[in-house]
Amino acid sequence: MRAWNWHRGVTVFAVLAGLACACAVQAAEVKDLRVWAGPEYTRAVIDVSGELDYKLFQLSGPDRIVLDLDDSVLADGFRPGAGSGLLKDVRTGKHGKHGVRVVLDLADKAHPKSFLLKPNGKDGYRLVVDLYPKAGGAPKTAAPVAAHQELISGSRKVVVAIDAGHGGVDPGAHGPSGTWEKNITLKVARELAKLIDAQPGMTAVLTRDGDYFIPLKRRYQIARHHNADVFVSIHADAFRDSDARGSSVWVLSARGKSSEAARWLADSQNRADLIGVSLDDKDDTLAAVLLDLQQGYAMQASTTVAKNVFKALAQLGPTHRNHIEHANFVVLRSPDVPSILVETGFITNPTEERKLKSPAHREKLAEAILGGIKNYFETTPPHGTWFAAQAARRRGDVLASAAAAPSAPAVAKAAGSGAVQVATAGSADANVRDLHRVTRGETLSGIARQYGVSVNSLRTANSLDGNTLRAGAVLAIPTG
Repeated sequence: MRAWNWHRGVTVFAVLAGLACACAVQAAEVKDLRVWAGPEYTRAVIDVSGELDYKLFQLSGPDRIVLDLDDSVLADGFRPGAGSGLLKDVRTGKHGKHGVRVVLDLADKAHPKSFLLKPNGKDGYRLVVDLYPKAGGAPKTAAPVAAHQELISGSRKVVVAIDAGHGGVDPGAHGPSGTWEKNITLKVARELAKLIDAQPGMTAVLTRDGDYFIPLKRRYQIARHHNADVFVSIHADAFRDSDARGSSVWVLSARGKSSEAARWLADSQNRADLIGVSLDDKDDTLAAVLLDLQQGYAMQASTTVAKNVFKALAQLGPTHRNHIEHANFVVLRSPDVPSILVETGFITNPTEERKLKSPAHREKLAEAILGGIKNYFETTPPHGTWFAAQAARRRGDVLASAAAAPSAPAVAKAAGSGAVQVATAGSADANVRDLHRVTRGETLSGIARQYGVSVNSLRTANSLDGNTLRAGAVLAIPTG
């Protein structure tokens, strides 16, 4: 009897020990904590080895957010990321007997939102905490570009919104040597913005100018907020076959257009927000017609811009297909801003990854994209813009501001008419569409790509014998 009790006791002890081991195995391991700070919110991402239960609460004096993670342990060597944005510091400690406490010390009052993400193939479980500025109850948004700010000539600059794909917690694709797409897209976007801002009559807006995440829908909303004339999203392609290569240009598919139109018509706030034309007081049939007209214009313009950019990229290197492509990408769904998405190459191709890592190649990509966009504005200048003023000048028209100048040369009034005209017969710049001042480091071939003209036509228009250029020299850009 005594022996039986002893064996029974051993059996019970073994079962209990096994249960304890099982609980220890099931404890989620807190592996890493990363922080990104954007202009609208700060995001903290906690990488954990498995699903877990947690509680979040706020404390003041000082302001901080506390996360209690049940059944969890800190991984060996755990080091939280440095504070940034609204997050000043991160501290960790014990929560009860079997949990971890994470304290987020705040730099300012913030409103938190949290959620647990499940594994997506390359990333495991992640606990995400977004911190939004509490003042005013809404994120801070940069003031829109003064798209209608008048230039000296009496015409506004066109606004090009540039979206660097991915960012922050969303790194995008990566190349064989570990290059992340989010870093390449930001570098190309910044280079393109620099080139655009150096052009007369153009200004650039970046949807992000750092390593932080922006929701896809928010990206084209930023373009609309800044009254953009064109939106271009920069990406790098990826495929399981490392031999896939070439750049590509995408526009919204017809299916995407129809689904977005239905969503806009169903949303009362959006009905009153389309390019200053209220749809809210229209019946559904008329509202649908007005929206379809606006979307039809945006899609037609998008296709024109895309074809111009595609043609310029084709001169730079191979393209993945021999035509522009269509897809229902979220970032292309703006109902009133012509939008394109540019895949700069396959980052999964070792050769193209090396090119994308090259500053010289990224500059050529930016020049090609700029050339395509600029060609669109030159052939289809938006009303009231610098490009429209230049087109009018070439036709022999004069802006009112120029007509008022008492010393304007070659200006005459037609007899019996109040119209002011410029005599263009035999004009020295009859075949010149623009002027370009050479900056240090520029090449003749780069300028030719930028304006979509041949090197030979540039030489002919400027009586150049070779390719040597002097910084500060002004080149005439021929019409063809």
